[in-house]
Amino acid sequence: MTRLDDGFPMREAEYWESCGGGAVRCLLCPNRCTLGEGQRGLCRNRVNRGGRLLAEAYGRVCALGADPVEKKPLLHFMPGSECFSISAAGCNLACLNCQNHAISQAAPADVPSRRLLPADVAAMAEACGCGIVAYTYTEPLTYIEYTRDCAEQCRQRGLRNVLVTAGYVCSEPLAGLLPLIDAANVDLKSFSDAVYRRVSRAALAPVLRTLCMMRDAGVWLEVTNLVIPGVNDDMRLVASMCRWLAANSLCSAPLHFSRFFPCHRMSGVPPTPVATLVEARRVALDCGIRHVYIGNVDMPGAADTVCPRCGATLIRRCGYAVDTSGFDGLCPRCGQPVAGVWH
Repeated sequence: MTRLDDGFPMREAEYWESCGGGAVRCLLCPNRCTLGEGQRGLCRNRVNRGGRLLAEAYGRVCALGADPVEKKPLLHFMPGSECFSISAAGCNLACLNCQNHAISQAAPADVPSRRLLPADVAAMAEACGCGIVAYTYTEPLTYIEYTRDCAEQCRQRGLRNVLVTAGYVCSEPLAGLLPLIDAANVDLKSFSDAVYRRVSRAALAPVLRTLCMMRDAGVWLEVTNLVIPGVNDDMRLVASMCRWLAANSLCSAPLHFSRFFPCHRMSGVPPTPVATLVEARRVALDCGIRHVYIGNVDMPGAADTVCPRCGATLIRRCGYAVDTSGFDGLCPRCGQPVAGVWH
């Protein structure tokens, strides 16, 4: 392994090719960065050293702690459980509204980190009493080698793995990771390629492919759409997204409409009106999405799980407090099975 000046080891990355003359091309995500000596990708954590692509974020954890699984957000996966959440620096998107820009838009050596090898992560999760490990806060697919190795160690110990991601990745790397992932929340930023390019410096099609690959791999999947005023709050756009989800066998995947608050380079954009989120939920339900939630709001029932057949309230939530009493995966009133991983 190569070492940085701060003593952290750097492992050689996977998914790259030599371009000659000491240059390399990263094949991990659709950005396909071509890098000369010393240059790093748009993700900031994959760097060319001596004609080899190195995964600088490997083992360099910049954030960790125990979170409710509902914070991911995952509402149909082990409700009431605690996740051991970890992240390293870097992201292959450049979202103007990023809440975690201090670590997502930074190189690993530029943020405080601690060295945790994959076995350490699994052991710490167990010591914290967490049965789930979540790869979150930044973009865990940009340090996919570390995410995968941690997931392998966790799987060996009987822990479950959760991915919180924007889903901007190539097919081959994703296919190698998915057998180790139990659940994912994918941030589907818009159903407009133009919005993706303008706000996140990315594209829509690879994210839709990721959703389909996760569906086919049997990963429990939930989708978040952050609704930003004047950017992606057109209800025709919302309807197009929901119709695509329904047409691609994702109508049972919970859909979270999340409220935007001014942040990062969108500090001048106002918060999303709650009425807009309520209307988005109505549109989604009309399009056949069975479970639709509203996040980042203080509104009764916004995060309650209801039966898609009879409308009975099955799980009540207030903040991160969860009441699942009387619910075991079937509606106690009408017997309707409710999609999710409940145990």
